[in-house]
Amino acid sequence: MKKVVLISCVSKKLPYKSKAQDLYISPLFKLNLKYARSLNPDNIFILSAKYGLVDLEEKIEPYDKTLNTMPVEEIKSWANNIIEKLKNLINLDEDRVIFLAGEKYRRYLLPYIKNYEIPLKGLTIGRQLQSLTEKLSI
Repeated sequence: MKKVVLISCVSKKLPYKSKAQDLYISPLFKLNLKYARSLNPDNIFILSAKYGLVDLEEKIEPYDKTLNTMPVEEIKSWANNIIEKLKNLINLDEDRVIFLAGEKYRRYLLPYIKNYEIPLKGLTIGRQLQSLTEKLSI
């Protein structure tokens, strides 16, 4: 069984093309990535509003797009593309998926994934930062 972590993109980015793991520069993203690595997963991917499912090493251009302002039909289409890519990488019925992503980024993915965790579910960004800091200081 594989363990995969999915981290949502953030608005704060470098102003130039970079590896995805370096492009996002908000404190929340950096802590999410550090926490994800501490879980020793088989893979970590970013859920990008523009690019979909992105490998940490993939070089991408900065962008200004968020699921928070997208119409529902566009979000559903985005989610379908993510699921199609995930199907080629993991077993959606058996592998464990850990979401470090907000509700908008999870909503239309969860029905397809049987074994998932949402460790920061329901927490404000401030509480997420606090919780991640605590988890990483152990």
